[in-house]
Amino acid sequence: MDETELGPELAPEPAMVLVRPQMGENIGAAARAMLNFGMERMRIVAPRDGWPNPNAVAMASGAGRILDTAGLYDDLPGAVADCDFVFATTARGRDLTKPIFSPEAAMAKAREMQLEGRKVAILFGPERTGLENDDVTRANAIITVPVNPRFASLNLAQCVLLTAYEWRRQATEVVHEDAGMAGADWASAVEVEKLADHYEDRLDEAGFFFPPTKAPGMKVTLRNMWSRMPMTRQDVQMLHGALRQLLRGKD
Repeated sequence: MDETELGPELAPEPAMVLVRPQMGENIGAAARAMLNFGMERMRIVAPRDGWPNPNAVAMASGAGRILDTAGLYDDLPGAVADCDFVFATTARGRDLTKPIFSPEAAMAKAREMQLEGRKVAILFGPERTGLENDDVTRANAIITVPVNPRFASLNLAQCVLLTAYEWRRQATEVVHEDAGMAGADWASAVEVEKLADHYEDRLDEAGFFFPPTKAPGMKVTLRNMWSRMPMTRQDVQMLHGALRQLLRGKD
């Protein structure tokens, strides 16, 4: 199947171009990484072990359709011939004068261009050497990940995953924090106030606020504790019940 048959919903995606990948397992892992973040356009240039590759299929584990629809090319010029802008991923310093982007900034730019109808490709080099200078010269810009300079080498699938993750962040609304309520409702201010009253009254009866000169300050501290605690209605009900059970039969 050709990429154009994948459907219009994939049109905004950049093409992920694996240049001379060596191991089928890494191609399969790259396919999994792409599908994890909703990307489905893979292009493969001159894979060392030929194509199709059973090791890639085995490693893809559920992402086989990425491999089934991947474009196969003999050389890099053919793989990017229809593209308007090409990024090259590399961790090494280059003597080439090209703009250098972080993955986040690169995917923001890619998203902007794709929405304008321009076709974008992202190049990933072979596992052993990465992209050669001849490959990078065909790119308009470079993507560099801020890795440890003393150990800058990234696995092919890792590099694909980082880039795909940043693409997903640009293409969808990301929830940066979720309270994880699991269907529960937050307790209202009135409910928390009544809980505070319940505990204060019973503690007062038990002689907890002693000596009397310190009682006002102790009550303020206790009230402040309740207001600081993010509680659900279930939490409030449980704390009411726990206190009643502790005092059962003592009245």
